[in-house]
Amino acid sequence: MPENILNDKRILAVDDEPDVLESLAEQLDDFEGLILDTATDFETGYHLLRSWTYDLVILDIMGVRGFDLLNAAVFLGFPTVMLTAHVLSVRALKKSIEMGARAYIPKEHMGDIVQFLEDVLTLDRRSGWKSVFERLGGFFNKKFGPQWQRDKSTFWDQVISGKYDIGPVILKK
Repeated sequence: MPENILNDKRILAVDDEPDVLESLAEQLDDFEGLILDTATDFETGYHLLRSWTYDLVILDIMGVRGFDLLNAAVFLGFPTVMLTAHVLSVRALKKSIEMGARAYIPKEHMGDIVQFLEDVLTLDRRSGWKSVFERLGGFFNKKFGPQWQRDKSTFWDQVISGKYDIGPVILKK
């Protein structure tokens, strides 16, 4: 495979569904030198986070305490992507952004995961979220309804336009 930002990267994926991890492995298999570590539970995922340096972390939310792992990954300075099916909600999306995640991808868009990961590794946080919304804005509108951003319109306008800056992230112990 030609030069790619994913070549020679070490990635951790934590998901309680082995088929999701297998799908990720298949999609990332062709990248030269890429190491994919996987875990199917919180304890193993947390141990791996504390044991290695990762270029990127991919976390499910349900079943593996994804927000707790996100907290640890952000604390350790690892760019992190949230991948979810069951916690596909405005609240979880907003919480992911506020906690420092770099993308929030519905599992039904896993076929495009490589593009999202490349963006996380090449774009700054603001531009990365703008790209997420350029790709998934229509999906979010359909899933959440046309007025889903109304309650926190200033927040969403800033995120979507690439102007949102999370500032310091307050991490939990």
